[in-house]
Amino acid sequence: MARPLGSLVLVVGPSGVGKKAIIAGARHALSNDNRFVFVQRVVARPAAVEPDEHDGIAPDAFAKAELGGRFCLCWDAHNRRYGLPISVDTDLSLGKVVVASVARHAVGAACAKYPDSAVVLITAEISLRAQRLIGLGRENGDQITARLARESPAVPRGIDPIIIDNSGMLAIGVTAFVMALVAIASQA
Repeated sequence: MARPLGSLVLVVGPSGVGKKAIIAGARHALSNDNRFVFVQRVVARPAAVEPDEHDGIAPDAFAKAELGGRFCLCWDAHNRRYGLPISVDTDLSLGKVVVASVARHAVGAACAKYPDSAVVLITAEISLRAQRLIGLGRENGDQITARLARESPAVPRGIDPIIIDNSGMLAIGVTAFVMALVAIASQA
């Protein structure tokens, strides 16, 4: 009997909602459950000094890997090229629930390629997002204001995401995300 395909869980949300923290908390909570795989996206830039939610490679190496079919999904965001490794396809064929952070505008292409994808939209109050972005120290006040002002649609039309509000305690957001992942795994 053929093993069922797994589910790709696309985690999206605007800057400052805490996607990285929510995913890290769920990865830790589900570390002993082999139904789940948390995949790191690859970005075309040298790896950051601080750990991040992606693996960085030089732009020319990224282009070579993309041409070589080493990514299952690629997209552009923030003047960089991003991709999910082809290992996602292997994990899905093994019936795993694969969790990946992607740009909101990549959701349409991902859902077209993986029709059984689930989309989880992480949200947070805008004032809290501003505080978090200031705390990161990556941008000045004007850049943060501009980032918060240029909100794009949450997800493409026709997609009904699971919405998790991360405005409160992180543990509440992580618990909600873990519960959503367990529910998705029970349907896979």
